[in-house]
Amino acid sequence: MRPPVRSTERYAVLRDLAERVVALRPGERVAVAVDGFDGAGKTVLADELAEVIGALDGARDVLRISIDGFHRPKAQRVARGRGPGTFYEDSYDYAAFRRVVIDPFRGGEPVTPAVNDVDADRPVHPDPVAVARDTVLLVDGIFLQRPELADVWDATLWVDVPFAVSVPRGNARFGDAHDSDPSAEPNRRYVGGQRLYLAAVDPRSRATWVLDNTDLDLPVLHPAR
Repeated sequence: MRPPVRSTERYAVLRDLAERVVALRPGERVAVAVDGFDGAGKTVLADELAEVIGALDGARDVLRISIDGFHRPKAQRVARGRGPGTFYEDSYDYAAFRRVVIDPFRGGEPVTPAVNDVDADRPVHPDPVAVARDTVLLVDGIFLQRPELADVWDATLWVDVPFAVSVPRGNARFGDAHDSDPSAEPNRRYVGGQRLYLAAVDPRSRATWVLDNTDLDLPVLHPAR
C-alpha cells in the first residue's frame, strides 16, 4: 500500500531510495544514517522511508531510532558554555548509543531505543526492541557522521537543504517566538555548531546518497559516491 506521503513525485523518490536500502547486504542486518541539519526534514523522511520499505515486495523489518534519544542531560550540554562549539561537541552521548544500540544490533540482541528524554531532561528506560536477522536500523539525527560514529553505518543519507530553509522550517515547530533568520543571534549556537560539522567532516561528500529536500513535494535523490 502506498504510504501517505506529500506527493506522487515524493513517493517515487522515496521508493527509489527504499529499494537501494533494501538491496544493502541482503539477509544481514544493516545500519543506515539519515543525517542533515536541524530542520532539514530528517525525521519525517526517515519515518516515510520506513513505511515505504515495509510496503515493498521482499520488505525487510525496519527499526526506527533517533539520535535525539541520546542527548546528554542539559547540565552537561551547557557546562562549557552555550556557543556553537559546545553544541557540536557536547550534545550527544555517542558511547551510550554505541553500547545500547549499535553493539547489540550487530550481535542480533535487543536494542534500547533511547536513554534520555531531551524535553523533560530526564533518563528514560524503554523496553528493549528485538531485531531480526535482516533488520534495517534507520537512525535520523544531526552529526551522524562524526568520527565517533563514522564506522557504524552501512550507508548514509545526507538530507540536503540550505540554512535559509532549514532554520525557518525547524523553528516553525516552536511557534512565532523563534527568529527564522539563520544569522540571528538566537540561532548562532545551532547554525554555528552545524557549520563546524560541515568544516570538520564534510558529510555531504561522504554520504552514500544525497537527497535534496528543499522542496518537500519534489525531492531529488543523488548518488554521492
